[in-house]
Amino acid sequence: MTGGRRNRRKKNVRRQAVGLRDAAMLEVLYATGIRVAELVGLDVQDVAFDNRTMRVTGKGSKQRVVPFGVPAERSIRRWLEDGRPRLVRARSADALFLGAQGNRIDQRVVRQVVHDCAQRAGIPDISPHALRHSAATHLLDGGADLRQVQELLGHSSLKTTQRYTHVSIEQLKSRYGQAFPRA
Repeated sequence: MTGGRRNRRKKNVRRQAVGLRDAAMLEVLYATGIRVAELVGLDVQDVAFDNRTMRVTGKGSKQRVVPFGVPAERSIRRWLEDGRPRLVRARSADALFLGAQGNRIDQRVVRQVVHDCAQRAGIPDISPHALRHSAATHLLDGGADLRQVQELLGHSSLKTTQRYTHVSIEQLKSRYGQAFPRA
């Protein structure tokens, strides 16, 4: 095999690995509502597939356990099995998510991945925080208690979590108006 062919093959393998990583990061951000700083701080051993939870270290080094669903599980498993081994370096052996050079991924890279994916999907530009906001709103819409959402998001104050109820109330009003147009 020629040097040029070998380099193209290496780049393609790396590109595929990065694609698996990006998909897993997006799934985790939306499924859990964790912050970008919490995502980049995750280690492989923080993920428990037996009960689909992850141990997250949040602000003030407070730890919490956050559940995730089947789509995130599938995406994380694919990344761990087919993508991560192609990028891992000895010094980053514990990190769950890695950059293209094999080091623990940087917050700026995660933000750029979210922006790029939104652009490719043809949707308005969103931030990782918008995924956190969507996760919280969808939990509340699905019937989760405000205190449960507070705990999942790692908010120290219930007031911080309450801002998500405004969106849910607006959605409830909209649905009410659709169901009862003459009300």
